[in-house]
Amino acid sequence: MSRIFYNIKQALIQIVRYRTTTLASVFAITAMMLILGLFFTLAVNVNLFTEMVKRDYDTVEVFLKDDVSEKAAKQIMNEVTGINGVSLVEYRSKAEALKIMRDRWGNSGYLLDSLGGNPLPNSILVTVQSLDAADAVNNQVSSIEGVESTKYYKETVDKLTKVTSFLQYGSMAIMAFLILISIIVVSNMIKLTVFARAREISIMKYVGATNWFIRGPFLVEGIIIGIISAALAVGIVYIVYSNMIDAVGMKVMAILSSPLVPADYLITNLVIIFLALGVGIGSTGSIISMRKFLDA
Repeated sequence: MSRIFYNIKQALIQIVRYRTTTLASVFAITAMMLILGLFFTLAVNVNLFTEMVKRDYDTVEVFLKDDVSEKAAKQIMNEVTGINGVSLVEYRSKAEALKIMRDRWGNSGYLLDSLGGNPLPNSILVTVQSLDAADAVNNQVSSIEGVESTKYYKETVDKLTKVTSFLQYGSMAIMAFLILISIIVVSNMIKLTVFARAREISIMKYVGATNWFIRGPFLVEGIIIGIISAALAVGIVYIVYSNMIDAVGMKVMAILSSPLVPADYLITNLVIIFLALGVGIGSTGSIISMRKFLDA
């Protein structure tokens, strides 16, 4: 325990003594994590929207005109059932549609009460046997009298899948580049500290101090810098993302019928990712600088 406290004490002394280079390192790593947080937030929300759409990708939702009676709706359902490629036909009333939307909105569902009525139409859910038949089914259903419009997701899902893959690979490439830059920044910062303490280190080696004893404070210093950077990045992302949800969350829900990922869930994952990155970057940068300049 005394060894651990010694390393922490020396690391804090070095951080305070060389605070200018420490601040530069913290700024660089924090900026890198903020960029990663941007891509992570975008990718997670696109994935959520894609998964919600995929749940309905084999379904053509048929919206009925307001003047279509329940009897006429049953006749339309019978006609749709006879179309080649249809496996299941279900009726969804406007009340059921509103309840589903309220459930999707979760804690924000109370906002729907301000509508003063139910603007959603009655609809028919047509499940197709395969995606290959979906286009033909959609075209035939659209031409039936009493049908206002249809909603079909296949092309949207295909595009979103491509976008999601692009975001994933792009984020990985950017992350790797930024991590490399951050490691170099931390390594250079530790080098300055090593140069400043060169005489002290040579004396320590002369009296028999082990490499790990000398390396300890520098390693802890890099880890502390990484943790501070991670904490700052998480805090900034949480504040910005929470305000964004408050500002445009409902608009996104109305346009895409899909909620944004809750801020608490997103930040919980970011804390784990950023802490791992911060500790990894700080420790790796310290080890690299020590190996090169101390022949350790």
